[in-house]
Amino acid sequence: MTALWQMGFRPFFALAMLSGMGLPLLWALIYSGVLDLPPTSFTPAQWHAHEMFFGFGWAVLAGFLLTATKNWVGVRGYHGVWLQFLAGAWLLERVGMWLEGSLAQPLFLISNNLFIAAAVAMLGWTLIRNRKTDSYGGDNRYLLVLLPLFLAAKQLLLSADLALLGQSMTIGLFRLAFLIMLERTLSQFMKGLFGVSILRKPWLDMSIKALALAVVFESMLPSILAAGLALLLALLLAVRFAFWKPQLAFTRLDIGIMHLGYLGIVLHLLVMFAIHATAFEPVGSLAVHVFTFGVIGLVTPAMMIRISKGHTGRRVVFERPDKIVLWIMMAAFVFRVVAPQIIPSAFALCVNLSAVCWFAAFGTLAWRYLPFLCRPRADGNPG
Repeated sequence: MTALWQMGFRPFFALAMLSGMGLPLLWALIYSGVLDLPPTSFTPAQWHAHEMFFGFGWAVLAGFLLTATKNWVGVRGYHGVWLQFLAGAWLLERVGMWLEGSLAQPLFLISNNLFIAAAVAMLGWTLIRNRKTDSYGGDNRYLLVLLPLFLAAKQLLLSADLALLGQSMTIGLFRLAFLIMLERTLSQFMKGLFGVSILRKPWLDMSIKALALAVVFESMLPSILAAGLALLLALLLAVRFAFWKPQLAFTRLDIGIMHLGYLGIVLHLLVMFAIHATAFEPVGSLAVHVFTFGVIGLVTPAMMIRISKGHTGRRVVFERPDKIVLWIMMAAFVFRVVAPQIIPSAFALCVNLSAVCWFAAFGTLAWRYLPFLCRPRADGNPG
């Protein structure tokens, strides 16, 4: 079991798999009235948004960044007691959110902020302390800006009057984080698998990230400005995508689904533009769920499979169960995002079906990869 604490992806991908199974199913039970939240000052929607973003989402983000940052700057990375502390703080936050109504306010505030504050501080310290050996140099300044902003977005999301602002900021921060991740990983994957280089122009990449950072604050901007920024960002992303060899990527499911996640960001921004610029009124928080299902939901399993195999000394090959997981997550997108726009009366059923998809997909990942995460590398190397 000591292998679990050797590298950041191990405990946090394990937590992401388990929370990806449980949290959507728990929400479906709450939404349908089968289960009630304990007494709390938060609305059920606030609890659900917080747990999916700061529970599941931050387990994924912490696992990826704790592993990637050490490679970017060439250091050993956090391990052992540091990872045990962070994982314990993550679990404490889940308990605190469920029992918030019965906790003293100071105790709740500690439980609710310990994990993210510690994770942000540790990641920031790694990048700042080792900035001279950082292979991404100035590009990682975006991470040094966006990571602390998660703390502010979290407080807003749980406030009585500013929850929608907090949700919008949180999505914007995840959007920027996923854009940074996709830039770096898809460049490597397309080169390694197909022997091709995809378009990477510093002026274009920096313009996209600068715009993405501005759109984090779209809820604070006049609607016409927010619409314009969202549309401009969508257009720049679409132009770049055309030069990212999608015709090759879509020949392989494991890479094609990450390109679909990239397109999910474009679609999400276009929905935002339509909401801000027109009288468009979609069913069921469409912009939010295009992002959560069409970006996080599609990209995350593919990345977890790839990292869990590669960093445990195994061949990165997507076997049949892995491909089934990806198809299940695409079905979840159809159930939660597409179907309610066509059959609004089936919205509750669609919520339930999408939750079952998440349970099945992440349950399969947990069954297949938890043993890998808890064992030493298959090739005998440390890490």
